[in-house]
Amino acid sequence: MHPFSILTLAIFVAGYITARWDLVTRFYELAIFAWDNGVISRITLGFVFLSSAFLLLFIPVQHIARSEADLHPRSPSRDIITSDLPGVLVGWRNSDLDVVVVAILDHVDPKSVENALKTGILLRNARHSVARIFELCGQASMHVLGLINAVPGIVPDPSWVQATTCSSEPPLRVTCTKASTIQTILFDRPNPVRMQYISLNPIALSLSDENQTLDAGSDESKVEDEKQEQKNKQKASRLMEKMKQHSVVRHPPSSKDKALVRIVNQINWAWELEHLLQKNVSLIGPRPKRALSVSERVVEHATTMRDTAALWVWNMIIIYVFPIIRRTFIITLLTHRLAAEVLLLILEWRLRPTSPALKDISATAQQLEIRLLQFCYWPMQYVKLRRRKNDWDSVTTSHPDYIRFYNSLWLVANDVIIGIALGSYIIENAEWAADMINMLLGKYTITALQSSISWLMGWPAGLKLNSELALFLGDLFLWVIDYWSSCAQTLEPLLPRIIWFIGFSSFAGASMPIALFSDLLSALTLHIYSFYLASARIFHWQLTILLSLFQLFRGKKYNVLRNRVDSCDYDLDQLLVGTILFTLLFFLLPTVIVFYLNFALARMGIILLKAVFDTMLSCLNHFPLFALMLRAKDPRRLPGNPIAPFYHDPAY
Repeated sequence: MHPFSILTLAIFVAGYITARWDLVTRFYELAIFAWDNGVISRITLGFVFLSSAFLLLFIPVQHIARSEADLHPRSPSRDIITSDLPGVLVGWRNSDLDVVVVAILDHVDPKSVENALKTGILLRNARHSVARIFELCGQASMHVLGLINAVPGIVPDPSWVQATTCSSEPPLRVTCTKASTIQTILFDRPNPVRMQYISLNPIALSLSDENQTLDAGSDESKVEDEKQEQKNKQKASRLMEKMKQHSVVRHPPSSKDKALVRIVNQINWAWELEHLLQKNVSLIGPRPKRALSVSERVVEHATTMRDTAALWVWNMIIIYVFPIIRRTFIITLLTHRLAAEVLLLILEWRLRPTSPALKDISATAQQLEIRLLQFCYWPMQYVKLRRRKNDWDSVTTSHPDYIRFYNSLWLVANDVIIGIALGSYIIENAEWAADMINMLLGKYTITALQSSISWLMGWPAGLKLNSELALFLGDLFLWVIDYWSSCAQTLEPLLPRIIWFIGFSSFAGASMPIALFSDLLSALTLHIYSFYLASARIFHWQLTILLSLFQLFRGKKYNVLRNRVDSCDYDLDQLLVGTILFTLLFFLLPTVIVFYLNFALARMGIILLKAVFDTMLSCLNHFPLFALMLRAKDPRRLPGNPIAPFYHDPAY
């Protein structure tokens, strides 16, 4: 830094200290007080303790972990064989020079492996149909792709891959007679037991249309707005499809793009196929099995007797006890489903097709609907998850259902746990909460509103309003507020019981008291909502009339049938009456506007509070907690947009 800059900074600091000398003296007194009361000594001891723990614990642990990592280095991929045993590469051949290695079979003859793959010996005892896996992987059969650590004497095919493991970098060297250059992609086999897989697109955790089995049946039962919304969605989807067809930026998928989906499927099922091949590799050249010794026969006989007794007990339970439990559970589940369907019909009932349902008005009814839909959908989700192991395709299709199911269960469990704690606090402090609510409502919804209306009845901020109209509107609104205040005082003794009931409802989850508090806020501020509707309606009428009269001065008229403005000839008396009405309404407009803005601001404050409640409900009902935990625990269970970093090896 330049010396002049240092001098300037020093002068600035000195001047600031001089100007804030009282603040400096307070800091000095605070430091003396901290020193006298041992605050600095405790901070020093804490710093020494943390430093000692860091030096004696964390640094040695880090050193040990680094040493273990150096002793057992991790290869770029766990699928790379680091041993020097000879083996055969088995996998999928997508083209002459495009292969995907699934397994490495040690100490086997390549011709025997090829014959076993053609006859299906290596694919025996598969969990599902072998033809299904061939269909998903887009190939008719598996092939021998090459050799690894080939022994002398074997003449490889020119299209085979020659791989050699090395102790140095790179750990794997790959060559091919027919290929001048080779691009090798190393990957970790996704473990389907741990629900790992790769995907070209991010996982979708939202319910799709085909999965929503609780959709309201026929078109006759749907209301008009829902039909219109469905039509708009279909129209938008058709428009998007046309835009995709006529887009010049997005080209049609090439053969490589189409093959990428097939290669991803081959990688996803590589783990199960590798285990199946390794399990059946002994069928190519079986080893002689030695006879059991006497001690091993005794242990086997004892184990067999124990297993027979356990199997008999289990069969008795399955035959006699389990049917009773299952039938009782099914009856209970059906009763619960019937009650839930009745409640859902009540919550979704509409007086008229255009009128709102109860769930559209009340946050509590909406929360009940969410919980009832979840309880009705859980059995079907569970049955669907139980069927996920019936097909190879479940490796990638059942994981979103699994995440959705357990995410909803986890959210409900957390909701109940938080609700128990919140409900206990509300029940213990019901009187204090009722007093605070009475004080806040009286201060902000009655007293503050009365003072603002009284202020508007004069000349607010020097703005000259129409005194007669302001006095009329102010007296009208003040009379309604006085009547509402008397009603609120009548309900004041019941408020502690209402708060106690809200606290008791917390045992059904923290979302229930939040929804009840939102409805309570709407009920206790109903007068503000009424004032807002009345002032907004008056302002809208007046503004509409002014716009119509303005069209009259221009010699225009709005055509309702054609939805346009047409020319029109008016008489002199019509223009005179229009001028008088326009002048009258124009000078009354500021008075209406200030009252409308006053109630609009009050209504906006209530909407903000309800938005806070709705945000809390959304977090408790729809927060992807389970998905985030899976992402932190094992990112490969939530795949999307795979990336393959490029490394250039000059040795190839």
